[in-house]
Amino acid sequence: MTLMIYCKLAWRNVLRNKRRTLIAGIAIGIGLAALIYVDALILGMEDNMVKSATSSFLGEGQIHREGFRQTFEVDLTVNNLAEVVESIKQEEVVESFTLRTFCFGMISSPANVSSVSMVGVDPANERHLSQVDEALVEGTYFEGDDDRQLLIGRKLAELLEVGLGDRVVMTAAQAGTGDLAQEMFRVSGIYYFNVPQMDQYMAFVLISKARQMLALGDEAHQIALKFHDAYLGRDQDHPFWNRYSRNGNEAVGWTVLLPQLEAAFELSGFSTLIVAIILFGVVSLGIVNTLFMSLHERMFEFGVMRAVGTRPVAMGQLVILEAGALAILSVVLGMILGFVTLYISTRIGIDYTGIEFAGVTFRELLYPVMEVRQFIVFPLWVFAFTVGIAFYPAIYAARLTPAKAMRKSF
Repeated sequence: MTLMIYCKLAWRNVLRNKRRTLIAGIAIGIGLAALIYVDALILGMEDNMVKSATSSFLGEGQIHREGFRQTFEVDLTVNNLAEVVESIKQEEVVESFTLRTFCFGMISSPANVSSVSMVGVDPANERHLSQVDEALVEGTYFEGDDDRQLLIGRKLAELLEVGLGDRVVMTAAQAGTGDLAQEMFRVSGIYYFNVPQMDQYMAFVLISKARQMLALGDEAHQIALKFHDAYLGRDQDHPFWNRYSRNGNEAVGWTVLLPQLEAAFELSGFSTLIVAIILFGVVSLGIVNTLFMSLHERMFEFGVMRAVGTRPVAMGQLVILEAGALAILSVVLGMILGFVTLYISTRIGIDYTGIEFAGVTFRELLYPVMEVRQFIVFPLWVFAFTVGIAFYPAIYAARLTPAKAMRKSF
């Protein structure tokens, strides 16, 4: 019964000075909304970066010969390729996969010459792993029976001063002997990923033609993977990776292929913590200031309460309940503000396209990710923090004597 009376007193005292309470509540609410928004923005950034890195070309995982990722030697093809492919077809976790060949070479036109990474792809399977076909801005994606079709980036086309239908010569070293092989290709498509490394230094050809040119037979340098559950590419402890990291091969997820991206995510989590500490620090000053102002305005009231026998613990309890009432008001305001700003952002997106971070270029609008957790965990943090900060003015109020309180009120 006494607790209910104190709760009513707490709400009455909080609402006594509506302007001050509203200002304090909005300040705390903005801090909560900012924390919710930053967390949602980081989650959206992570999803966007992973999608940009894995969906554009990389894949969610890859299988290579050991040492190939470090050297890109033409001789280092996947061991026991046929057996590995048959085994992958039986994997329930794998949604799709494709074979690729890689080599460094030179591409030349009548106007210029450039170093390039020639990638041999299987057009039908590559559609499910990469966005090369979607990134085309001119031409077609490996249509017809011509095995000399070539897809190049817009920047490479500008450098070579070539367009659709123009012929270029590709030079590369063959496997085994290291002899130079030259083939003439026709530019059948020009793509634009808005990723400098791909737009200027990669050229795509049919894997059958690449194998013939490099004397690879039926071998391949890489098996790119896409999983039903995208998280598997991040879970290096999954048995799948050990199962295919044997017989001289290695199977790795995108976290190994792009370690700087995983490090950036860890840094982002630390950044959220720093933002929370700063916001809570600023908010704590506002809470203490608000409670002390309210306390000093009602000093005579506190003196009377002590004079009629109110215990010091009850005095402190009243101040803490007032802080709790202020916290509830602030949390409600913060959740509303956070929801509105997030809802708008998730509909219109944030344009970071073209900006590179941690080796990944944003290719799509960034959409913050709204989760129920953000509207449960963070408000609870703010509530607990607000009530915890209130112990300082509560102890001050509990130590007041009737004579001291009444003397300070005049």
